[in-house]
Amino acid sequence: MIESSTNKQIKKIKQLQKKSKTRDEYKEFVIEGIKMYEEIPADKIVATYISESFFKEKSDLHRNIIREYEVVKDDIFLEICETMTPQGIIAVVKQPEYSLSDILDKGMSKIIILDDLRDPGNLGTIMRTAEGAGFDAVILSKSSVDMFNPKVVRSTMGAIYRVPFIYEDDLKTAINDTYKKAGYTIYSAYLDGAVDYTRTEYSDKTAIVIGNEANGISDEVIGVSDVLIKIPMSGQVESLNAAVSAAVIMYEVRRQTTVW
Repeated sequence: MIESSTNKQIKKIKQLQKKSKTRDEYKEFVIEGIKMYEEIPADKIVATYISESFFKEKSDLHRNIIREYEVVKDDIFLEICETMTPQGIIAVVKQPEYSLSDILDKGMSKIIILDDLRDPGNLGTIMRTAEGAGFDAVILSKSSVDMFNPKVVRSTMGAIYRVPFIYEDDLKTAINDTYKKAGYTIYSAYLDGAVDYTRTEYSDKTAIVIGNEANGISDEVIGVSDVLIKIPMSGQVESLNAAVSAAVIMYEVRRQTTVW
């Protein structure tokens, strides 16, 4: 049993939870909870840790879902958790890695592009919604929030393992020189957009762009967009939350392009 905060494994988990630099160095991240653990592909698990209480109270459960694990003293286990009410299980997991060819060479027809998205909850929700709406991949600007931030990971509810994603160093150039040349039509959600999102005819290869929570899509990306779409607002509301906007548009794309 691990009983000390100075244990090197405990120190590593704390760093993985707190620092993107450490996650980048090890190419690993941390998940918490039974459901998230059950979603992990077996070949991605690096190490599993369960609390002393979980070991004692749910012995049948941990025997059924976990092959190898370390037991951690309860007070030490709380130190490595980010959730308010830990379920007693944490795992260090290999990061899924994707390349541009994983997207372009597999004929993916629907992608969502995120321009400087900063809120972890928004990113996690968009990943989860992208899977639900049948979108094939998520593209992010380099300045967007880290996909392996613990809050993002929790919000994805497992979609992080199933929806391909890549970060682009120069989003404007990538859109113009890569995605448009690959046949994608770029539809950007824009407050001053000229076209109602429900009255737009989405192409066979559709890319939806969602911008920063405070500032929207950058002028550079607007400049290389094909169609500027808007979600009509009633009352005094000016705009929707980024994740809500993404969900509304993604499901309209699905409605138009998918046989239900």
